[in-house]
Amino acid sequence: MSNIKKAFENGKAFIAFITCGDPDLETTAAAIRAAVENGADLIELGIPFSDPTAEGPVIQAANIRALNGGVTTDKIFAFVRQLRRDVKVPMVFMTYANVVFSYGADRFISTCREIEIDGLILPDLPYEEKEEFLPLCHRYGVALVSMIAPTSENRIAMIAKEAEGFLYIVSSLGVTGTRAEIKTDLASIVKTVRENTDIPCAIGFGISTPEQAGKMAELSDGVIVGSAIIKLLEKYGRNAPEYIGEYVRSMKDAVK
Repeated sequence: MSNIKKAFENGKAFIAFITCGDPDLETTAAAIRAAVENGADLIELGIPFSDPTAEGPVIQAANIRALNGGVTTDKIFAFVRQLRRDVKVPMVFMTYANVVFSYGADRFISTCREIEIDGLILPDLPYEEKEEFLPLCHRYGVALVSMIAPTSENRIAMIAKEAEGFLYIVSSLGVTGTRAEIKTDLASIVKTVRENTDIPCAIGFGISTPEQAGKMAELSDGVIVGSAIIKLLEKYGRNAPEYIGEYVRSMKDAVK
Protein backbone atom coordinates (compact mmCIF):
# COMPACT_ATOMS: atom_id res chain seq x y z
CA MET A 1 0.00 0.00 0.00
CA SER A 2 2.67 2.47 0.98
CA ASN A 3 5.56 4.04 -0.86
CA ILE A 4 7.37 4.03 2.52
CA LYS A 5 8.64 0.49 2.00
CA LYS A 6 10.97 1.82 -0.74
CA ALA A 7 13.01 3.53 2.01
CA PHE A 8 13.90 0.12 3.44
CA GLU A 9 14.59 -1.76 0.20
CA ASN A 10 18.32 -0.96 -0.06
CA GLY A 11 19.55 -2.10 3.33
CA LYS A 12 19.24 -0.07 6.49
CA ALA A 13 17.35 3.21 6.12
CA PHE A 14 18.52 6.62 7.27
CA ILE A 15 15.57 8.88 8.09
CA ALA A 16 16.15 12.63 8.47
CA PHE A 17 13.77 14.91 10.36
CA ILE A 18 13.60 18.58 9.34
CA THR A 19 11.26 21.27 10.70
CA CYS A 20 9.55 23.08 7.83
CA GLY A 21 10.28 26.81 7.74
CA ASP A 22 13.32 26.91 10.04
CA PRO A 23 14.74 29.46 9.31
CA ASP A 24 12.67 29.68 6.08
CA LEU A 25 11.18 27.32 3.49
CA GLU A 26 13.96 27.97 0.94
CA THR A 27 16.51 26.68 3.45
CA THR A 28 14.24 23.75 4.30
CA ALA A 29 14.13 22.79 0.61
CA ALA A 30 17.92 23.04 0.27
CA ALA A 31 18.41 20.99 3.46
CA ILE A 32 16.06 18.25 2.24
CA ARG A 33 17.80 18.05 -1.14
CA ALA A 34 21.22 17.93 0.55
CA ALA A 35 20.01 15.12 2.84
CA VAL A 36 18.56 13.11 -0.07
CA GLU A 37 21.65 13.60 -2.25
CA ASN A 38 23.80 12.27 0.59
CA GLY A 39 21.80 9.14 1.29
CA ALA A 40 18.65 9.96 3.30
CA ASP A 41 16.09 7.28 2.39
CA LEU A 42 13.03 8.95 3.92
CA ILE A 43 12.33 12.52 5.05
CA GLU A 44 10.20 13.37 8.07
CA LEU A 45 8.85 16.87 7.66
CA GLY A 46 7.86 18.60 10.89
CA ILE A 47 4.82 20.86 10.67
CA PRO A 48 5.46 23.43 13.42
CA PHE A 49 3.07 23.56 16.36
CA SER A 50 3.03 26.01 19.27
CA ASP A 51 3.01 23.27 21.93
CA PRO A 52 5.10 20.34 20.62
CA THR A 53 4.92 18.07 23.67
CA ALA A 54 7.21 15.31 22.36
CA GLU A 55 10.02 17.68 21.44
CA GLY A 56 13.05 18.69 23.42
CA PRO A 57 14.40 22.26 23.52
CA VAL A 58 16.22 22.03 20.15
CA ILE A 59 13.15 21.14 18.07
CA GLN A 60 10.86 23.33 20.22
CA ALA A 61 13.09 26.30 19.34
CA ALA A 62 12.92 25.33 15.65
CA ASN A 63 9.10 25.28 15.86
CA ILE A 64 9.12 28.77 17.37
CA ARG A 65 11.55 30.14 14.75
CA ALA A 66 9.42 28.69 11.95
CA LEU A 67 6.13 30.00 13.36
CA ASN A 68 7.67 33.43 13.98
CA GLY A 69 8.81 33.38 10.37
CA GLY A 70 5.18 33.07 9.27
CA VAL A 71 5.05 29.44 8.15
CA THR A 72 1.56 27.91 7.93
CA THR A 73 0.15 24.50 7.06
CA ASP A 74 -1.05 25.83 3.69
CA LYS A 75 2.41 27.23 2.91
CA ILE A 76 3.93 23.85 3.79
CA PHE A 77 1.48 22.03 1.50
CA ALA A 78 2.39 24.37 -1.39
CA PHE A 79 6.08 23.92 -0.55
CA VAL A 80 5.84 20.09 -0.67
CA ARG A 81 3.97 20.26 -3.98
CA GLN A 82 6.98 22.13 -5.45
CA LEU A 83 9.50 19.85 -3.73
CA ARG A 84 7.86 16.74 -5.21
CA ARG A 85 8.88 17.86 -8.72
CA ASP A 86 12.36 16.50 -8.08
CA VAL A 87 12.48 14.87 -4.61
CA LYS A 88 11.23 11.31 -5.03
CA VAL A 89 12.12 9.60 -1.74
CA PRO A 90 9.23 8.77 0.61
CA MET A 91 8.17 11.68 2.82
CA VAL A 92 6.00 11.75 5.93
CA PHE A 93 4.62 14.57 8.03
CA MET A 94 5.30 14.64 11.76
CA THR A 95 2.99 16.98 13.63
CA TYR A 96 0.34 17.05 16.35
CA ALA A 97 -3.29 15.95 16.34
CA ASN A 98 -4.44 19.51 16.98
CA VAL A 99 -2.82 20.71 13.74
CA VAL A 100 -4.81 18.11 11.78
CA PHE A 101 -8.04 18.79 13.70
CA SER A 102 -7.86 22.56 13.32
CA TYR A 103 -7.17 22.28 9.57
CA GLY A 104 -9.95 19.72 9.13
CA ALA A 105 -8.88 16.08 9.16
CA ASP A 106 -10.44 15.14 5.81
CA ARG A 107 -9.00 18.21 4.11
CA PHE A 108 -5.58 17.68 5.70
CA ILE A 109 -5.25 13.98 4.86
CA SER A 110 -6.71 14.29 1.36
CA THR A 111 -4.15 17.05 0.67
CA CYS A 112 -1.39 14.72 1.90
CA ARG A 113 -2.48 12.25 -0.77
CA GLU A 114 -2.58 14.97 -3.43
CA ILE A 115 0.97 16.23 -2.67
CA GLU A 116 2.39 12.69 -2.32
CA ILE A 117 2.97 12.64 1.41
CA ASP A 118 3.25 8.95 2.23
CA GLY A 119 2.58 8.90 5.96
CA LEU A 120 1.57 10.80 9.06
CA ILE A 121 3.16 10.62 12.52
CA LEU A 122 1.22 12.15 15.42
CA PRO A 123 3.23 11.69 18.64
CA ASP A 124 0.36 12.89 20.84
CA LEU A 125 -2.22 10.52 19.35
CA PRO A 126 -2.69 7.58 21.75
CA TYR A 127 -2.93 4.18 20.09
CA GLU A 128 -6.43 3.81 21.55
CA GLU A 129 -7.60 6.98 19.79
CA LYS A 130 -6.14 6.38 16.35
CA GLU A 131 -9.61 5.53 14.96
CA GLU A 132 -10.19 9.29 14.83
CA PHE A 133 -7.85 9.45 11.82
CA LEU A 134 -7.37 5.87 10.60
CA PRO A 135 -10.44 5.60 8.31
CA LEU A 136 -9.41 8.82 6.53
CA CYS A 137 -5.81 7.63 6.22
CA HIS A 138 -7.05 4.39 4.66
CA ARG A 139 -9.40 6.26 2.33
CA TYR A 140 -6.58 8.42 0.98
CA GLY A 141 -3.74 5.88 1.13
CA VAL A 142 -1.68 7.73 3.77
CA ALA A 143 0.03 5.47 6.33
CA LEU A 144 -0.70 6.36 9.96
CA VAL A 145 2.70 5.56 11.49
CA SER A 146 2.57 4.21 15.05
CA MET A 147 5.13 4.88 17.76
CA ILE A 148 6.33 2.34 20.32
CA ALA A 149 7.90 3.76 23.47
CA PRO A 150 9.86 1.99 26.25
CA THR A 151 6.68 2.32 28.35
CA SER A 152 4.51 0.52 25.76
CA GLU A 153 5.44 -2.90 27.30
CA ASN A 154 2.40 -5.19 27.03
CA ARG A 155 0.99 -3.07 24.16
CA ILE A 156 3.99 -3.57 21.86
CA ALA A 157 2.58 -6.69 20.17
CA MET A 158 -0.83 -5.08 19.74
CA ILE A 159 0.62 -1.90 18.20
CA ALA A 160 2.96 -3.91 15.95
CA LYS A 161 0.17 -6.13 14.61
CA GLU A 162 -1.70 -3.09 13.29
CA ALA A 163 1.33 -1.10 12.12
CA GLU A 164 1.40 0.71 8.79
CA GLY A 165 4.28 2.18 6.77
CA PHE A 166 6.95 1.68 9.40
CA LEU A 167 7.09 1.47 13.17
CA TYR A 168 8.75 4.35 14.99
CA ILE A 169 10.53 2.91 18.04
CA VAL A 170 11.31 5.58 20.62
CA SER A 171 14.76 4.84 22.04
CA SER A 172 14.42 6.59 25.38
CA LEU A 173 11.94 8.02 27.82
CA GLY A 174 11.32 11.74 27.62
CA VAL A 175 11.43 14.13 24.68
CA THR A 176 13.54 14.35 21.52
CA GLY A 177 17.14 15.50 21.81
CA THR A 178 20.66 14.12 21.53
CA ARG A 179 21.79 11.74 24.28
CA ALA A 180 25.24 10.62 25.40
CA GLU A 181 24.05 7.03 25.68
CA ILE A 182 20.88 5.04 25.11
CA LYS A 183 20.13 2.55 27.87
CA THR A 184 16.71 1.17 26.88
CA ASP A 185 16.52 -2.59 26.21
CA LEU A 186 15.69 -2.03 22.55
CA ALA A 187 16.62 -5.57 21.51
CA SER A 188 13.66 -7.04 23.38
CA ILE A 189 11.29 -4.40 21.97
CA VAL A 190 12.47 -5.13 18.41
CA LYS A 191 12.17 -8.90 19.05
CA THR A 192 8.49 -8.46 20.05
CA VAL A 193 7.90 -6.26 17.00
CA ARG A 194 9.49 -8.86 14.68
CA GLU A 195 7.26 -11.60 16.14
CA ASN A 196 4.13 -9.61 15.30
CA THR A 197 4.70 -7.81 12.02
CA ASP A 198 6.76 -7.72 8.81
CA ILE A 199 6.53 -3.90 8.74
CA PRO A 200 10.03 -2.35 9.07
CA CYS A 201 10.94 -0.60 12.31
CA ALA A 202 13.22 2.39 12.79
CA ILE A 203 14.67 3.76 16.03
CA GLY A 204 14.61 7.47 16.85
CA PHE A 205 15.05 9.96 19.76
CA GLY A 206 18.54 10.71 21.01
CA ILE A 207 20.66 9.40 18.13
CA SER A 208 23.31 11.89 17.01
CA THR A 209 26.65 10.15 16.34
CA PRO A 210 27.67 7.66 13.64
CA GLU A 211 28.60 5.22 16.43
CA GLN A 212 25.09 5.39 17.94
CA ALA A 213 23.53 5.12 14.48
CA GLY A 214 25.56 2.00 13.69
CA LYS A 215 24.49 0.31 16.94
CA MET A 216 20.81 1.16 16.39
CA ALA A 217 20.94 -0.06 12.79
CA GLU A 218 22.25 -3.44 13.99
CA LEU A 219 19.03 -3.83 15.99
CA SER A 220 16.47 -2.34 13.60
CA ASP A 221 15.71 -1.59 9.95
CA GLY A 222 16.56 2.09 10.15
CA VAL A 223 17.62 5.08 12.20
CA ILE A 224 15.80 8.42 12.65
CA VAL A 225 17.74 11.61 13.44
CA GLY A 226 16.21 15.01 14.13
CA SER A 227 17.77 17.17 16.83
CA ALA A 228 21.34 16.79 15.53
CA ILE A 229 20.19 18.07 12.10
CA ILE A 230 18.17 20.91 13.65
CA LYS A 231 21.27 21.95 15.66
CA LEU A 232 23.10 22.47 12.35
CA LEU A 233 20.25 24.66 11.13
CA GLU A 234 20.35 26.61 14.39
CA LYS A 235 24.12 27.07 14.12
CA TYR A 236 24.56 27.79 10.41
CA GLY A 237 21.14 29.13 9.35
CA ARG A 238 20.84 29.50 5.60
CA ASN A 239 24.32 27.99 5.14
CA ALA A 240 23.33 24.80 6.97
CA PRO A 241 22.39 22.58 3.98
CA GLU A 242 26.03 21.99 3.04
CA TYR A 243 26.81 20.84 6.61
CA ILE A 244 23.64 18.75 6.72
CA GLY A 245 24.75 16.95 3.56
CA GLU A 246 28.11 16.05 5.11
CA TYR A 247 26.48 14.93 8.35
CA VAL A 248 23.87 12.75 6.61
CA ARG A 249 26.61 11.11 4.51
CA SER A 250 28.54 10.17 7.67
CA MET A 251 25.41 8.77 9.32
CA LYS A 252 24.31 6.85 6.21
CA ASP A 253 27.79 5.30 5.98
CA ALA A 254 27.46 4.23 9.62
CA VAL A 255 24.12 2.48 9.17
CA LYS A 256 25.03 0.63 5.98
